[in-house]
Amino acid sequence: MKSNKIYQVSTLQALALGYTRPVVTVQELLMHGDTGLGTFEDVDGEMIVVDGKCYQAKQDGSIIVADNSAGVPFAVAGNTENCRNFKIEEKKDIDAIKLELTLRIEEDFGLNSIHIARIDGWFNAIHARAGAAYHSQHISLKDILSQTQKDFCFEQIYGTMVCVYYPDYMDGINASGWHLHFVSEDRTLGGHVFDVSMKSGDCQLQKIDRIEIQLPREAAFDTYSLKEASNDEIAKVEQGRS
Repeated sequence: MKSNKIYQVSTLQALALGYTRPVVTVQELLMHGDTGLGTFEDVDGEMIVVDGKCYQAKQDGSIIVADNSAGVPFAVAGNTENCRNFKIEEKKDIDAIKLELTLRIEEDFGLNSIHIARIDGWFNAIHARAGAAYHSQHISLKDILSQTQKDFCFEQIYGTMVCVYYPDYMDGINASGWHLHFVSEDRTLGGHVFDVSMKSGDCQLQKIDRIEIQLPREAAFDTYSLKEASNDEIAKVEQGRS
């Protein structure tokens, strides 16, 4: 049986405590998967990986193709080949979408496994956010985003949501539950999703049975006390608006 791997760059604990230095490049990340999400060096926008291409959502919600040499301090990437396919009917908010996805993985007794999903669909509204580069060391992600992050809303739009699920026992390595990023069909708009109203969508859902984590190689990483990262603070940063 073929193994399905997810590749992760660093840990969310490290990012939350302010480790925003590059660990790998975009080119290196794309060697490990065609679908994923994350951020860039100095938290310079939000990352969406779709169809093997990496996009960068800027502070105003606009999208550019990320340079292959761009640094990546935190990200995940995997493949959605040979996955489950199903339709999702109208959902009024992000909680309803997360519940639908969770019920789908529960059907396969998968709540203790990592999952990656791709939803292509029509959306009444996408409420999203992104920040701009903020060079720092040991300044928390919460404080960085409070200075740089902007919210925006895309209405009546077709596009792709990349969704990543980590079980709660992995909280800190990544955010437990679902984490969603969006990119429009024409690849001009996107960001980190904190709420969404969906008309309908086609979902590809991949269960993961193996994880590879690339930790930072430089000595500065070992100056961070990762257990000091607050799970509550991580949840607020990941799930709330600015």
